[in-house]
Amino acid sequence: MKMKRLQGSMTVEMSFLMPMILFLIMVCILAVFYYHDKNILAGAAYETAVAGSTKAREKDGISEGELESLFFQRTKNKCILFGSFQTTVTVTEEEIIVRANASHNYMKISVMESAKVTEPERYIRKLRRMKQR
Repeated sequence: MKMKRLQGSMTVEMSFLMPMILFLIMVCILAVFYYHDKNILAGAAYETAVAGSTKAREKDGISEGELESLFFQRTKNKCILFGSFQTTVTVTEEEIIVRANASHNYMKISVMESAKVTEPERYIRKLRRMKQR
């Protein structure tokens, strides 16, 4: 009976290569989760700023606390990695600024969105007055 001689080079190469491939796959998944959460926070911050700029034109205006609760409603249970985050809302007469910061281990996200408080009614009335002249 003739014995075949087997070489173990393929096993050694795969024992080194497979952990590297799995590591790259895990890093890609982590990056996708990171950018998912960043987009969720950025979108919620922008929506909150725009909603605040619309509400700021009303008679009573809007408070920072109301905008913070609106931001938390928009992000509730939507983030994958960053479960908790800090939000700061600044309301001035000219604009609404929403800042959100989140951290998970060594990763951090910081988002700032703003929207100007506009008065389109005043602008439209001004245009109509100019046309009448």
